[in-house]
Amino acid sequence: MLTRRHFIITTTTLFSGALAMPALAQDAVGLDLDDTIEQATADGPNPWGLHPRFMPQRVAHNAGLTPGDIHVDPTARYLYHIGNDGTAMRYGVAVGRAGLYQPGRFRIQRVAEWPSWTPTANMIAREPHIYAQYAGGVPGGPDNPLGARALYLYAGGRDTYLRIHGTPQPWSIGTSASSGCVRLVNDHVIQLAENVTTGSRAILHS
Repeated sequence: MLTRRHFIITTTTLFSGALAMPALAQDAVGLDLDDTIEQATADGPNPWGLHPRFMPQRVAHNAGLTPGDIHVDPTARYLYHIGNDGTAMRYGVAVGRAGLYQPGRFRIQRVAEWPSWTPTANMIAREPHIYAQYAGGVPGGPDNPLGARALYLYAGGRDTYLRIHGTPQPWSIGTSASSGCVRLVNDHVIQLAENVTTGSRAILHS
């Protein structure tokens, strides 16, 4: 079973301007994730006011992880997209509120641009005062809860209704805020979606 220790990281300047590829420093390799959080800061534009550690960063990962896979660490609020060169892109995320986050292994079967959104029946039943008004669906756009892109997670060939998606609420990044999905800043989920291959795995760790 993969644990947080699988994400031993290295750090340096990460996200600047458009989507520049960063250089890598090797001095942090071998430290535990918690020991390198303070070193793992990113310079560059941050109009959302995110804590620096939630900005996209290129990090090293331990051997044995499959390129193309996505791993979500709900404790640190990180998503890792594994590359084929021993590194991964790490993004800050928001995860599901207590009791709503669903760990597991899934397949990304669809990637949608500015997707529409309809709350599930469970969401409406659980919080009708919030979701009942949207039962007919919400068209895609900047105010849509799924944001700019959505990665649809399937298990056993069935849609789980879990998504990795953007959000019009960037201030929620780093918190437990959603009804079970994993959310990123819109700019970051656009970058992620451009590099995701349909059929790739998404592992949401417990």
